[in-house]
Amino acid sequence: MEKITIAIDGYSSTGKSTIAKQLAKALGYVYVDTGAMYRAVTLFAMRNGFIDKHHKDVDALVNSLDKIILNFQYNDQLGFSEMYLNGENVEKEIRTMEVSQFVSPVAEIEAVRIKLVALQQKMGKAKGIVMDGRDIGTVVFPDAEVKIFMSASPEKRAYRRYKELLHKGEEVDYDEVLKNVQQRDAIDSSREFSPLRKAEDAIEFDNSDMGLKEQFERMYNFALRIIEKK
Repeated sequence: MEKITIAIDGYSSTGKSTIAKQLAKALGYVYVDTGAMYRAVTLFAMRNGFIDKHHKDVDALVNSLDKIILNFQYNDQLGFSEMYLNGENVEKEIRTMEVSQFVSPVAEIEAVRIKLVALQQKMGKAKGIVMDGRDIGTVVFPDAEVKIFMSASPEKRAYRRYKELLHKGEEVDYDEVLKNVQQRDAIDSSREFSPLRKAEDAIEFDNSDMGLKEQFERMYNFALRIIEKK
């Protein structure tokens, strides 16, 4: 059976990664979390003093991009690939609220997106891939056979993120998480280069009141119908 490319875009904390992992596992496809890549670059920028609450040194980060090596390594025990930055496993560190505060300002930098889009396109060249992010169906793989755009209310997404962070042991405030979600929405949707938007031929899923099981079944069956037509 011919393999296809599945592009999943949408707002932060809509559960894109969870669904994408499930789809990839069920189909025997490769899963790529592009958000992890932008988070890793953000972590690099933070560690090197290129970004904090008071400034963003775009030139310094851009001039250091050739020093950033990103790759995913599959973890058999976890059942998914983890993000490595210059040979270091940073999977846990990139998921913190601290990194979340700066990922959108870093991701809007044109040179950063150019570098990561090229890497993502290389990863998906052979198809048989499920990739999630902000611009997968519009920029990375505009010819993807399946395009899904996920959305939910900011309040629902903030609550999910809040619970997730609490489960990981972080001390967070719901209002702070909601503010971060809203700020990321604004930056992601209004940035000049590769903004977050729904591709014209994407299927939209508003999962504000939808459980994981229902989401997965609907998307999986939709993908199967496309694959069977190939």
